[in-house]
Amino acid sequence: MLRALAMAAVLLTAVATPAIAKPALPSCASNPGPNTARCLSVAQTAADTGHGADDLRAAYNLPATGGGGQTIAIVDAYDNPNAESDLAVYRSRYGLPPCTTANGCFRKVNQRGQTTPLPAGNPGWGLEIALDLDMASTACPACHILLVEGDDPLDANLAASVNTAVAQGATVVSNSYGLDEHGSMSKVAAAYDQPGVPIVASSGDSGFRTAEFPAVLSSVIAVGGTTLTRADNARGWTETAWSSAGSGCSAWVAKPAWQHDTNCGMRTIADVSAVADKLAVHDTYQVPGWVTIGGTSASAPFIAGIIALAGNASQVHDASYLYAHADALYDVVDGHTEGMDCGGDYLCNGRPGYDAPTGLGTPNGIGAF
Repeated sequence: MLRALAMAAVLLTAVATPAIAKPALPSCASNPGPNTARCLSVAQTAADTGHGADDLRAAYNLPATGGGGQTIAIVDAYDNPNAESDLAVYRSRYGLPPCTTANGCFRKVNQRGQTTPLPAGNPGWGLEIALDLDMASTACPACHILLVEGDDPLDANLAASVNTAVAQGATVVSNSYGLDEHGSMSKVAAAYDQPGVPIVASSGDSGFRTAEFPAVLSSVIAVGGTTLTRADNARGWTETAWSSAGSGCSAWVAKPAWQHDTNCGMRTIADVSAVADKLAVHDTYQVPGWVTIGGTSASAPFIAGIIALAGNASQVHDASYLYAHADALYDVVDGHTEGMDCGGDYLCNGRPGYDAPTGLGTPNGIGAF
């Protein structure tokens, strides 16, 4: 059975409610059926201590301007009926300009590119949508946002949604979901190969394990995750590999010519990374408002936003552009991701230079993009 992920490890919070340790609970149905994606948002009550937009823009040295005329497409399953209103609260809190249907900045369509009928609502995937919209907004406040909602999480419908995003004028497309790579993924792989429009996907939230589709495709920029911590240094922050950051060595996809790591003879993920731990997000569909969220579900739309911010998307068809500009990234040299044990190897540990959990590193401005 194909198993899919929507990579948000979520910490729910109610303001003024003390943190209470509880078993992690998935936000979405655990057994949605064959060939159907399931989101694995993991929820636990906690205080709202997540990084906000101002923290992230400072930590990654992002310019105050840029992104005009660019469109970030977010592809997810099901509908979040509160998506636009929750996004407005997030952007207002952090001083980001309004992005609404009325001012032409925000659009929400179904997988056929129509505003109606939208798919059925789903609170679990709705929380995923809220996370994706907030992170894309943080990276590129001036960008337009196109939310494409698949009918359901079937891989064919998510692929159709990617095609619709490109047809609707997306500059870059973000996908915060994945499933174990498999022998028949070629049936939908073409949707993730769009000349002139970079396709970004989360690397996964289960550590070093089976490589994730669509991130494993060589046409896709696979985004891993880090933990970001304030520090008394020149940057003001340090980063380590996030403990659940997805990494993997493909059993199906050949190693691209531009990837040269030594211990995986096939495609390795991830390519690049960004924070995937302790992020402030606003959602009122599944949860009561402000929450703290983690997961490579956050890092993928953030990287998509930076690609759009740089205004160079048509030159970044796949990750080869990043490999040629790796010196413009922050190298993440510490940390360890869980999953299968790889000893001290770079496949599950942060190391100088390329490593699988964090790829080439994280954004230092827009120079690598």
